[in-house]
Amino acid sequence: MRTKTIKKNKINVVTLGCSKNIYDSEVLMGQLKANNKEVVHEDENDDGNIVVINTCGFIGKAKEESVNTILHYVNKKEAKEVDKVFVTGCLSERYKPDLEQEIPDVDQYFGTHDLPNLLKVLEADYKHELIGERLTTTPKHYAYLKIAEGCDRPCSFCAIPLMRGGHISTPIEEIVTEATKLAEKGIKELILIAQDLTYYGLDIYKKRALADLLRALVKIDGVEWIRLHYAFPSGFPLDVLDVMREEPKVCNYLDIPLQHINTDILKSMRRGTTSEKTIKLIRQFREQVPNMAIRTTLIVGYPGETEAHFEELKAFVKNSRFERLGCFTYSHEENTHAYKLEDDVPEEVKQQRVAEIMEMQGQISFDLNQEKVGKTFKCLFDRKEGNYFIGRTEFDSPDVDNEVLVDATKHYLQIGQFINIKITEATDFDLYGVPVVN
Repeated sequence: MRTKTIKKNKINVVTLGCSKNIYDSEVLMGQLKANNKEVVHEDENDDGNIVVINTCGFIGKAKEESVNTILHYVNKKEAKEVDKVFVTGCLSERYKPDLEQEIPDVDQYFGTHDLPNLLKVLEADYKHELIGERLTTTPKHYAYLKIAEGCDRPCSFCAIPLMRGGHISTPIEEIVTEATKLAEKGIKELILIAQDLTYYGLDIYKKRALADLLRALVKIDGVEWIRLHYAFPSGFPLDVLDVMREEPKVCNYLDIPLQHINTDILKSMRRGTTSEKTIKLIRQFREQVPNMAIRTTLIVGYPGETEAHFEELKAFVKNSRFERLGCFTYSHEENTHAYKLEDDVPEEVKQQRVAEIMEMQGQISFDLNQEKVGKTFKCLFDRKEGNYFIGRTEFDSPDVDNEVLVDATKHYLQIGQFINIKITEATDFDLYGVPVVN
């Protein structure tokens, strides 16, 4: 590839959006490294002369961040600080013609399934044999493991099928191979991701096979925690709860975005469930895995959401006492089923509803954390920040959940190790503790 600078080409991969994008960037970087390319991820010195931006196109704020990042690197190209700018990922898949017209100074745009073509432009060959070979960007002790691509769900508010296509499960053997290679590199925690974990296997095994996959993964030496992200409530395979209860390696943790609780809103959202079924499912979780931490996400301000609908949602949050919860305002996305509905909840009302839900959740989290004071938990430590070592219990996922802080001026802990911590103090979203000396 011809470039203007005389220095050796260095490819800087910039990732925006969710963990699925992180995984895709890692696969890209693994392929580039196998082709003897010099590659970095979000290089802090920003000195890569070739930039690949892996974009997010999910909702308004994410799209805005992606566009701003593209413009940032286009400006650097105009200033001759970089030679080439390539854009890939969800935003590029969804809006490629518009982007080519609006930001023509990008050298080339690629979609979510264009990896071989992107590699070709970067003068690299796509190596089919590289199952499980990727350049992880997470800390050395945990990694995301994508078990499926795309989504077959018809949710009215979601544009992901437009960007990622239909659901395609990865065979169990391939996932086990990849997980084994990760374990050999020192990965202790696998975070299973997909657009919908619970749909796993229906396309290739003609049944929901998430439990089968988990039973295969727990056999891998070196892996101590397996965490489940992005489960769908409709058609949830209850045999997964049996594996969670019986296998100590499977964390008592589930990320299950419920989005709402009012039956009319759920019907309009095309979620395939009702208030009654959702409440029953949560009850089953609590009964079958009593110490499970449930993370959920909710959407407020969906078209037609009345004050009565919102009050029902608040009562549900109060009664359910979710260990972890995120709340988002509805984003009116073109080409989705809900786009034909009137976006009739004012923005300030949406923001007020988010604030009310999160204030309520803050109190629930505080109360639940107070119950942990005096108890000891096995924690995995991710990093040192300021005067604290920062880790997590099995009930917490990186970046989104509670953290355990240990005073680094009084104790020395090894990053990437499991350590028993006695909790001495708790706030709404943080736990403080000391290591337990055996």
